Amino acid sequence: MENPATTPATPAPLIDVPDFEREAQTRLPHISWEYISGAAADEITLRWNRESYDRLRLMPRALVDVSRLDTRVTLLGRQHPLPILLAPTAYQRLTHPEGDLATARGAGAADVTMVASIFASNTIEEIAAVATRPLWLQLYIQRDRDFTCELVRRAETAGCEALVLTVDTPVLGPRNRELRSRFALPPGVDRANLRGMPNALGAHRSTEGAIFSALLDPSLTWKDIAWLRSITRLPVLLKGILNPDDAVRAVEAGVAGIIVSNHGARNLDTEPATIDALPAVAAKVAGRVPVLVDGGIRRGTDVLKALALGATAVLIGRPYLYGLAVDGAAGVTRVVNILRREFEMAMAVSGRPTIAAIDSSVIWR
Repeated sequence: MENPATTPATPAPLIDVPDFEREAQTRLPHISWEYISGAAADEITLRWNRESYDRLRLMPRALVDVSRLDTRVTLLGRQHPLPILLAPTAYQRLTHPEGDLATARGAGAADVTMVASIFASNTIEEIAAVATRPLWLQLYIQRDRDFTCELVRRAETAGCEALVLTVDTPVLGPRNRELRSRFALPPGVDRANLRGMPNALGAHRSTEGAIFSALLDPSLTWKDIAWLRSITRLPVLLKGILNPDDAVRAVEAGVAGIIVSNHGARNLDTEPATIDALPAVAAKVAGRVPVLVDGGIRRGTDVLKALALGATAVLIGRPYLYGLAVDGAAGVTRVVNILRREFEMAMAVSGRPTIAAIDSSVIWR
């Protein structure tokens, strides 16, 4: 008979996103963890992104038939089985050796759309080759417009179904955790989609005393939105909208969708939490294009709250990276499925059997 004092304890199962976050921290090198989890300056907006969801209370309805739940949403003419997408995140090989390829496989197994980053560790062609669900590409318009044109053509050829233009980053914010950890891309990790572009192999951020980066164009204006739309047949979404007036202008510029985002709180500290900015943006857009939101989502109840306040769907970033760090493609799938299950539970207990039944009355006033 084994002595209980000497029998190794069975590891606790990972049952929610916070479990995966804690486990990921134990597995990742310090420099990778600081890059993934860090945010700008005092990280106040990072805290707000989470705390604002926690402050929202839910209003349940009793005695509603929830024996059948329908979580389908339509985005850009395609039906999605779940209102959750994977947000673009850079340098995924910092998190797992297979990088974006593992994420694409995990997204396929979970039946969700992946938005690949322009700063992916794998090329868009490599990611597309293993993707089994819709694939979108996130862009920063480069100073070299010809290179940007070529990247758009590559995305079209690879079968991407949309372009997501990040518009909230003329410069990077003061990401102090990165600086303290002396973050730099390790050997074997590069900006795969930018190979061949001058400065593509340069430093991650500008040198001390400067704020501008060779990889970001601070001269970008609304005229560049028209230019991007003119060179592609793909729908263009703008990521990084918090100001309702910008949302109106984006719709007038002909974009196909808006993503309410504060860049994971990584650029401008003390910006509002995205869930706090969402209702005013959604009101101004008034259903003319889909409005998505990211930032701070850790629970299925968060998905319910976001949809109640005007989002068509949500994107998750750090949560699936935690899954990727813990168990590769399978970890990505598990994190999505955890959120799916929690979201379905929240729909059932709140008496909202369909996406159409989720409206502002879900929020306790």
